[in-house]
Amino acid sequence: MVPVKSCMVPVDKIVKVDRDILVKTAAEMMRDNGIGSVIVTSGEEIIGILTDTDLVRRVVAAGADPMRTTVEKIMSAPIVSIEADRTLLDANDLMAKEHIRHLGVTQAGTMVGMISVRDLVVFLTNLPRK
Repeated sequence: MVPVKSCMVPVDKIVKVDRDILVKTAAEMMRDNGIGSVIVTSGEEIIGILTDTDLVRRVVAAGADPMRTTVEKIMSAPIVSIEADRTLLDANDLMAKEHIRHLGVTQAGTMVGMISVRDLVVFLTNLPRK
């Protein structure tokens, strides 16, 4: 089986935002980068994830003001994660079980990357066809 680390986005390539920025700013960054999530930090520490689902459920549907709400108030935390040496099938199963579309990838307890449902789909799409 293929390990998660072969498909993850390395942590240094992930878009990060500070917990105090406004939701509108984070949403614009997500739009401009064509991504469905950003990592939320406090200084150098990773404290959560803001996803497009969080924006829909906790801002739009709740009637929150994106010009006054900080990402810390609506982010998902802690980030559900999987060890880098686990398989893509393990990642798929964990996402299905937790009803989420993004997983942190850890190695010895430290976050080294992220994997999303989109990453799994791209991997599967690129497999050779019989």
